[in-house]
Amino acid sequence: MLDLIPGGNVALPGGVLAIRVPGPFDLSVLITGDDGKVSGDGDFVFYNQPSAPGAHLRGDTVTVDVGRLRAGASRVTVVVSAADPAVPLGRLPAPTLSVTRADGPPGRSLARFTPQRPAHESVLLLAEIYRRGGGWKLRALGQGYADGLAGVARDFGIEVAEDSAPAATSAPSVPDDGMVALVNAERSRSGAPPVTADARLAAAARAHCAGMAAEGRLGAAPRSGTSLYQRVTAQGYAYLTVAEQLVSGPRTEADFLAYCLTDARMGRTVRDPALSQVGVARVPAPGGDIFWTAVWARPLTPDGLASMASDVVALTNSERTAARLRPLAGDPRLTAAAQAHSDEMVGRGFYSHTSPDGRQPWDRAAAAGCTHRGIGENIACGQRSAAEVVRGWMESPGHRANILKPDFTHIGIGFRGGGEAGTYWTQLFGMSG
Repeated sequence: MLDLIPGGNVALPGGVLAIRVPGPFDLSVLITGDDGKVSGDGDFVFYNQPSAPGAHLRGDTVTVDVGRLRAGASRVTVVVSAADPAVPLGRLPAPTLSVTRADGPPGRSLARFTPQRPAHESVLLLAEIYRRGGGWKLRALGQGYADGLAGVARDFGIEVAEDSAPAATSAPSVPDDGMVALVNAERSRSGAPPVTADARLAAAARAHCAGMAAEGRLGAAPRSGTSLYQRVTAQGYAYLTVAEQLVSGPRTEADFLAYCLTDARMGRTVRDPALSQVGVARVPAPGGDIFWTAVWARPLTPDGLASMASDVVALTNSERTAARLRPLAGDPRLTAAAQAHSDEMVGRGFYSHTSPDGRQPWDRAAAAGCTHRGIGENIACGQRSAAEVVRGWMESPGHRANILKPDFTHIGIGFRGGGEAGTYWTQLFGMSG
């Protein structure tokens, strides 16, 4: 059995899957397409509507037959809430999800996931089954909502009627296209290309903003322990570049944007041509204050990752040239080992040259097929660009020594977004034999 962490994933076998969450919880699932939206109310499977094509809920278990899902379905998201609406999730044990085969003899679980116990959230997105190429995978999520199933339903495209005006004023809201129009007008004045709204970024912003409002304080990682970046990647959004704005006070979209433009850092984010998508959320706090979260990003693509890695190599070689050293040549095996380490740091939640299982840089290089007689490694986290990460390495004596070591001849670069710090970089060096 594989125990998953938030953002971790596992390939699934074909056939019917049984997803079980025992305990004092209500289980439900949402069936969506590639756009992350349901095609109608029939895609929401819960206690009052326990069946849909390919999905059936009975008690604490939902069975999913991916081969029988409706046409166009590519994702099944598993949702859990308290069986007693009057009891907060934070007063219950942390739910544990297990996945087994449902169409064969009983056997061991394929995967298990137990998220961190919620604080103020009333609903958790536990996991999603999603199509990848010709197969299906399971990804652990652990994303919380403070405004119940109504908030989840809205983010997935289900129309929810408000019970009363007071309830509407206390629930989180996502600013509409008017916010994007305001942003793009400002970007046009600065010569930056327009951004588009992204539902996954908006969902991550909503969850994070609700956490800040519940705690009454700004922060990149509320007391729940889940960072904004982890919320973004839990939504299935892989990014090459990310930035955020956390603000309290403004009452309207226009006021929020005006406030951001008065701050040098936040103003640069609004006008940054490297950012192409945005999600914004606004949440009233119990005391009447208004909290805002804006998440800006550029999605990860193979070409974008290769270009950024090339920039890191070019900047590294520029430093070596200035020191009258020969440039380093790219090596695909060093690149594979470096990328695997960045992926592992995000996926397993650590930041170190030593992997949790004790492997060192030279062990990872050897596993990737490298035959270099000497290996060196630089890592970094939190930097948002190639220039920033190379500058940081050059300002650190130990990292600088690796970059300027005369004996190194080859290099590989790894990058992954997510985790607590938002970005994780690996620079792996090798000496020719």
